[in-house]
Amino acid sequence: MGYEIIISNELGITGKQVLTTLGLLDEGATVPFISRYRKEMTGSLDEVQITAIRDRVQQLRDLDKRKEAVLKSIGEQGKLTPALEAQVLGAETMALLEDIYLPYKPKRKTRASMAREKGLQPLADLLLEQERIDVSQQAEGFISEEKGVSTIEEALAGARDIIAEQIAEDAEVRTRARKIFLDQGQFVSRVVAGKEDQAIKYKDYYEWSEVLKDAPSHRVLAMRRGEKEEMLYLDIQVDEQAVVPVIEKLHLKGNNEAANQVQLAIQDSYKRLLKPSMETEVRVVTRQKADEEAIRVFADNVRQLLLAAPLGQKRLLAIDPGFRTGCKTVVLDAQGTLLENTAIFPHNGAGGLAEAAKTIEHLVKKYDVEAIAVGNGTAGRETEEFVRKLGLQGVTLVMVNESGASIYSASDVAREEFPDYDVTVRGAVSIGRRLMDPLAELVKIDPKSIGVGQYQHDVDQQKLQTALDDTVISCVNAVGVELNTASKQILAYVSGLGPSLAQQIVNYRGANGPFKSRKELKKVPRLGDKAFEQAAGFLRIRNAEHPLDGSAVHPERYSLVEQMAKDLNAKVTDLLTDDTLRKQIDLKKYVTEEVGLPTLNDILAELSKPGRDPREQFEEFSFTDGVNKISDLRIGMRLPGIVTNITNFGAFVDIGVHQDGLVHLSQLANRFVADPNEVVKVQQKVMVTVTEIDERRNRIGLTMKTEAPRPVAKGKAKPRQEESDMASKLAALASKFK
Repeated sequence: MGYEIIISNELGITGKQVLTTLGLLDEGATVPFISRYRKEMTGSLDEVQITAIRDRVQQLRDLDKRKEAVLKSIGEQGKLTPALEAQVLGAETMALLEDIYLPYKPKRKTRASMAREKGLQPLADLLLEQERIDVSQQAEGFISEEKGVSTIEEALAGARDIIAEQIAEDAEVRTRARKIFLDQGQFVSRVVAGKEDQAIKYKDYYEWSEVLKDAPSHRVLAMRRGEKEEMLYLDIQVDEQAVVPVIEKLHLKGNNEAANQVQLAIQDSYKRLLKPSMETEVRVVTRQKADEEAIRVFADNVRQLLLAAPLGQKRLLAIDPGFRTGCKTVVLDAQGTLLENTAIFPHNGAGGLAEAAKTIEHLVKKYDVEAIAVGNGTAGRETEEFVRKLGLQGVTLVMVNESGASIYSASDVAREEFPDYDVTVRGAVSIGRRLMDPLAELVKIDPKSIGVGQYQHDVDQQKLQTALDDTVISCVNAVGVELNTASKQILAYVSGLGPSLAQQIVNYRGANGPFKSRKELKKVPRLGDKAFEQAAGFLRIRNAEHPLDGSAVHPERYSLVEQMAKDLNAKVTDLLTDDTLRKQIDLKKYVTEEVGLPTLNDILAELSKPGRDPREQFEEFSFTDGVNKISDLRIGMRLPGIVTNITNFGAFVDIGVHQDGLVHLSQLANRFVADPNEVVKVQQKVMVTVTEIDERRNRIGLTMKTEAPRPVAKGKAKPRQEESDMASKLAALASKFK
């Protein structure tokens, strides 16, 4: 079966769509380019479908490569038969392929291999036939002091070892056992004796069992982390009677002495070989499943954060707040260039407060500041309150999530940008720039450090990196990049470029001044036709020579738009500004074999809003005055907040008290919610009601239901805790209040 047939069946698309997409990918086309500019060729497949094709074909190619290695290995052993070759080539999964290969796989010395060295394979084969024989008499013939077999029982034990291994390596046995383990297996965890106090965050799992197929990823990862930290014992348990009878049905043929030996071997095979092997496999499978879900959650959160509404190009004052060390303050121009930096100390007594006020007022007036960004870390709310009380007219004040700013400030990227400034200045600049354009600034930071997600440091790091790279690339190309102002970091994510060409573009720009047209890109060293094809449509040049250079219309379609204008006795600039003129365009007139209605509709939409930013418009937001710390909260308070993180079990919301509260899944809406993303997204402004306050453990319970639950006296409810969150705690509370 060809790749295209397998993938088309799995994804519910045509084989032609798959083949065309694979052809484009193999030619070096990127996912955003194919999705945006090759719709006619793929049948308008979106980025998700194209990425799925890319990833699935890689899995299938890896499977074929492994098949080649398996056939070569078995062939070198002289054991490859036509039937076995057909089995290998027909294996549809890596697990099945490895099951087929297992009996032929070179392995370290085992009890079975030692028994074979003693010449006991014929005895094992004889017993497996399960004929009516005198077992002791047959075994006596294999006694050999020279080979180390001294007694009848030693001979039978060795034969059983061989049988046990053969059964444990039987592909059919493994397939059926694997299904039972996955369908009926349970996670069972318990606390390590003597570590009850140390492992308090894992209290839920001190004595815990759960059907593994139903276990959500965050609980699987929590238990695995507890095990890794040696706080928990974690086992996979399956009822032996669910598996052993299945093996007996496959390998037990009679009711005689030989069959009794085989039955003993089956028991040993399961306990000593098959069960541990299946437990290991199931651990891998459940880990992969949990990883995939956690990676999906994290990537979704990163996407929402990257695509958060930008304030835009404004003259900006940014403050990285602090108590004792003061607040590092910087001024940036509308392009994000650092103009001035200083430190203020508004929290160090009346003198410091007065001097800080004078400094801020002076800087705002000197640079005609339009907005002030305050980091939401330590002293953030107090600093915001200080600035708000200054009553600065016409100045927008915004609290900015500063997660990752310290990572950026100490990075090579920051040192390269600001070699003459220390980390505190760089951190304040990052806070200000991420208000102007979250995407442009956050691409400079490893996404794992942004502070959204779920157990991102516990999952497969290579898969996580691939998913995050895909996400960042998708976001950057969806928004588009201003060629003459973009950093090399964001240029590196543009379709077809990468770090090397991004640096070449920056070097060329530095030597020759701003690009005047997209076609000038071809003068950049090492930027060939293929890279130009892939990148050009995603790069924007404001006020360029050609009016379409500031749009998402690809240069390969300029002549088409020029023809549209010519047919209407107009100029391209007229099509960009005159809606009445655009309505006169008959798209069907321009359909060709290469260009269909999907592309033509995209072009028309782009002409109406050239270079439009798909992100939402920025909205001002402020926390409730006087609510700056947990001790200021009261049950029943209704407060504005910003969603900072989304997990499978709910959403975390910043309400301005230096500790995010959790809105459990059951509290996101008055209706049933299966997925938090149905209701909220990262950076969304929401209204929440406080349902629980635990100052000792810095935990806050919130609800977004319009009818908040009645207050609960502290100490009354004792619901379960999650590993590092309050998910189960709020779930229990929610059930009380229904």
